Amino acid sequence: MIRFAIAEEPADSPDVQRCFDSYYAELGTLFGYQPDEALPLAVEDLTRPHGLVLLIREGEVGRAVGCGALKLLGGNVAEIKRMWIDRRLRGQGLGGRLLDELESVAYAEGCSVIRLDSNGRLDAAIALYRARGYREVLPFNAEPFATHWMEKRLR
Repeated sequence: MIRFAIAEEPADSPDVQRCFDSYYAELGTLFGYQPDEALPLAVEDLTRPHGLVLLIREGEVGRAVGCGALKLLGGNVAEIKRMWIDRRLRGQGLGGRLLDELESVAYAEGCSVIRLDSNGRLDAAIALYRARGYREVLPFNAEPFATHWMEKRLR
């Protein structure tokens, strides 16, 4: 059985960039996502104290197979960005594990609310968020590719 490790990684690392590129390519195919047309997300936004990136690796130092980022917005709010799992590994609970870890980090950073935006073409992701207690809210940003805005109270 393959073991997976989730750990923080610098936002400008080659593995993070490779995962982000895979995320962009997949969403581009699904619904025309273009990173240069989306709300900007700079490396600085995902570097402490403003945010961070978690990577999932096969084994302790193996190949990066998933990612998720947090923007720490202040005022006890965090926002999940760029959550992606390699297509070959979906359905094994990695998305739930990554979501749990992102929530734990946000809570440890003093956040009591975590939110995200998503697109209706991402049925499995939206189902995961709903199953984990995320509820639809009014739009909190002007992301042009988002069709769903969700949040959860952290305890």
